Amino acid sequence: QVQLVESGGGLVQPGGSLRLSCAASGSILNINTMGWYRQAPGKERELVATITIVDRINYADSVKGRFTISRDNAKNTVYLQMNSLKPEDTAAYYCNAAVTTTILTYLEVWGQGTLVTVSS
Repeated sequence: QVQLVESGGGLVQPGGSLRLSCAASGSILNINTMGWYRQAPGKERELVATITIVDRINYADSVKGRFTISRDNAKNTVYLQMNSLKPEDTAAYYCNAAVTTTILTYLEVWGQGTLVTVSS
C-alpha cells in the first residue's frame, strides 16, 4: 500500500559527499515523520536523522554538522545530504516513514536499504 524507494548510495572517498533520496508512494495523506537509519557490519541499526511534518529535526551526535536531512512534502520525499564522509559512515542506510493514509490509518514502513561505502 505504501512503498519507499531509496537511491543515491555508492562508493565515495573520505571527505567526499553523497545525497540520499527516499521517495514514498501509495495511498498517502501525509507523512508524519521520515528518517534515515544505518547499520554497519557487526553493529546494530542506529538512528541517523529524522524530520517531522512540522520540520522538527533530530540528528545522531556522530553526524551533527556533517549531515543534513530535508523533505519535500509535495513529492513525499526525504533527502540526506552527507558531507565530510568518514570510513565509519560506511553502512547500509535505510529510509523510514510514519504515514497517515488516505483512509486515516497509520503505517510505519521501511525502505530496502542503500549501501554507502566510504573508502580510499
